[in-house]
Amino acid sequence: MKKFSYLTACILLGFASSANAESETRDRTHSVNKAIQTVAQTQEKSIEIVDQKKNLINEGKLTGQFRSLYSTYNNKNMQDTYATAIGGMLKYETAEYHGWNFAAAMVTTNDVRALSGDGVKHNSELSGDKRSYTELSEVYVNYNYEDFQFRVGRQVIDTPLADSDDSLMIANTFEAYTASYSSESWSFSLGHFDRWQGADADLNEGWVKTGKNGVNYLGALFTNKLLDISVWYYDFSNPSDSEILQGATAIANQTFYTDISAHIYFNRATFLHLNAQYLLQNSYDNSIVESNIYGLMGEIVYEGLGIRLAYNNSQREVNKESFVGYGGGPLYTSMDSATLDAINSDRSAYATVGILSYSFADFKLLYAYGLFKGDSDSQGVKAKVVEQNFGIEYSYNDALTFGAIYVIDRNKEDSSSTEFNDDNFRLLFAYNF
Repeated sequence: MKKFSYLTACILLGFASSANAESETRDRTHSVNKAIQTVAQTQEKSIEIVDQKKNLINEGKLTGQFRSLYSTYNNKNMQDTYATAIGGMLKYETAEYHGWNFAAAMVTTNDVRALSGDGVKHNSELSGDKRSYTELSEVYVNYNYEDFQFRVGRQVIDTPLADSDDSLMIANTFEAYTASYSSESWSFSLGHFDRWQGADADLNEGWVKTGKNGVNYLGALFTNKLLDISVWYYDFSNPSDSEILQGATAIANQTFYTDISAHIYFNRATFLHLNAQYLLQNSYDNSIVESNIYGLMGEIVYEGLGIRLAYNNSQREVNKESFVGYGGGPLYTSMDSATLDAINSDRSAYATVGILSYSFADFKLLYAYGLFKGDSDSQGVKAKVVEQNFGIEYSYNDALTFGAIYVIDRNKEDSSSTEFNDDNFRLLFAYNF
């Protein structure tokens, strides 16, 4: 699945206000893949707190977004494809009464037939094979009490191994129970989800199961002026019977993930970020998933110019592979298309990514280069993929954004392969209201 999440890597690496650099650079997205998701992110409005039930509805908030995306592939060993889609999201959230409130959101995407290919020339990743997709993506009840929050229903989840990945036309959402608690330095999250929908879940299927028993997770985050430290645990169950019929393999595993970030501010315009991550997955129920991955990342930003280097290493687990969850995944080196987990099956593998970005006025520019290399697997087959990302974003105002990206993928081990041998160009328009 292609990602549309690197345009705001320009924000990630190259944007710092001289007035409040720390507040604007503290929360750093950790990869090209993750950073681009915020380009078309829907803006949320704060809800009102009322003291009478009759005001729940009339004091509620309506938010939405109109989005249009054009995407074309120049495939080296198969038919070129293209599509243009229009759609968006409409969400209504009631005011809060004694800590309770309710919300519902609808998403839709529809191909523009005159600007989309037919038959084998059709790019189905925007609106699915049916060229149209509409779904009630969020319906939840929410409860807040001081620093505690509980939410049940269809909702957005953003954790390291389960996230919205809002990179094309339809973001991922989950049917879940979630709870969180925050204090001055600590925050805790736990939840369970058993179905999801969105571009990563397959627009042809709608809501699909996340294993027979769903997924449980628990996370903790510590933050002070210098450090952010997070620790997460996930329990992924085997695929459901319907997923197995569709060709899914057993992904049951227990996952431990941790991430540490250090933030060093030299002055209002210059800052340094140092990051490390570790992913450990232990399989059960004859799962094919087992992995041991670590990563390092360094980033320096001066004025509007940013430079970042990232590295991930995956140790070989014989006849096993990694599973980065439901969404874009947490690895530092994940790019628009290429990710380490795409090549580390039954082999040791590593990835290195360099990013150069520059921000000026209302424009943000990005260039990223990634090398993904795998040793010989049990069949003696090696892997080597090179990807380049070129991105530009223009924000007319807080509501209106234009973005474009050009992606070059090359399979250096197999030039005849249909994987990682294409060029992709995408053009995005998003308007929030």
